[in-house]
Amino acid sequence: MNFVKRAGTSLRARKSKAAALLAVFVVLCTLLLGGFLLQGATARQEAEVQRRVGVDVTVRGEGLTRHLVDRLGGSERVHRYNPVLSLRAGARGFAPLRSEGGGSDGAGAGDGEQPAVALNGVRDFGLLLPFSYGSARITAGRGVAPGDADRDVVVVEERLAAKNGLAPGDTLRLASADGERTVSATVVGVFRDPAPEPARWTPSYELPGNLLYVPVRTAERLGAGASDVREAVFRIGAPEQAEGLHSAAERLLGGGDFDFRVNDKAYRDQVRPVQRVGAFAELIVWLVAVAGALILGLVVLSQTRERREELGVLLSMGERKWKLVGQLVVEVAAVAVPAVFLAVLIGRVAGGPAGDALLPRAADEPAAHPGTAPAPVDPPQLRAGAVDVGRVAGIALGISLVATVVPGVGILRLHPRSILATDT
Repeated sequence: MNFVKRAGTSLRARKSKAAALLAVFVVLCTLLLGGFLLQGATARQEAEVQRRVGVDVTVRGEGLTRHLVDRLGGSERVHRYNPVLSLRAGARGFAPLRSEGGGSDGAGAGDGEQPAVALNGVRDFGLLLPFSYGSARITAGRGVAPGDADRDVVVVEERLAAKNGLAPGDTLRLASADGERTVSATVVGVFRDPAPEPARWTPSYELPGNLLYVPVRTAERLGAGASDVREAVFRIGAPEQAEGLHSAAERLLGGGDFDFRVNDKAYRDQVRPVQRVGAFAELIVWLVAVAGALILGLVVLSQTRERREELGVLLSMGERKWKLVGQLVVEVAAVAVPAVFLAVLIGRVAGGPAGDALLPRAADEPAAHPGTAPAPVDPPQLRAGAVDVGRVAGIALGISLVATVVPGVGILRLHPRSILATDT
């Protein structure tokens, strides 16, 4: 009889032991699949953390212009970037806040008095430190976004907005420090700065309520030609990429003296728990593979010893030894294949709860508009793909092969007479 058909006949005749072997395989395949799913989920979560949280690099130095920042921000390792251009401007058609007490600071510009408001030219509101860490927040509308680069928009503090009745959609006129240029900007957002008004008299452009945010190009037009940025923040994917960005900054700035600071605390706080889960998942895969091979090897060895008489009869009938080993391999493999599919079904049912329990919560998703409150994000789901199922099937078949071939070596060393004589 063909040894494959004989393997099927043997499985039908030994249903209880085949069921026990199937149960062992289901447990092993489920643990293997769980390990692979955890590895895949942690890899996706780590990539998502790199995209959302990343590492912020702050560059300060002489000669840092918007054009240089744009060139550095165009690097493939930079996900987002934000130059900050600070200057003073005059107010046209609205009243800036004034400090209590004496002092002179006019609301106009070009009449010998100091400019009335402070401007920060920015590109990406979401990279401003006060808004990233929540000390300041948007209360109406939105912040300045990269898409506003060629638009004249402005974000105002809520105390200035309350005094002048400003809301998103209104228009604000700003003047350059020398009074020669004016810009009409549309209010797109109102923010709250927690800094209190100073108790002593302070020039109006130093009052926290008189700080306005505009796009960098708008600030450049009001800056009388001054285009040096105060600082630039670049968000990269991982701390390891900071060295490459530093080299690029040195080339662009001509090797001059500049300050290069890496802030990776938020990144490490988010990535380290994810990496620990990934390492745990890898350990599971190795332990299950090794333990599975040992356990199944012992089970098959025990069953082989119980079937010595059967093997002796087959050998005495002229059956080749390699076919006997092949029969054992087919029997175990025939049990391993349905075990893989049962493990996939179990993974689909238990994947959601297991992911919630084992995976750390990811960093919050950025809000739809920079500066607004972020929305929470659930951990990625454990979902079995074709690659994961293929890997589990490959390891399961490999375990079945090792678990049967190793005990089968003893069969190759025996002779029919010795087997039958021992049994009698």
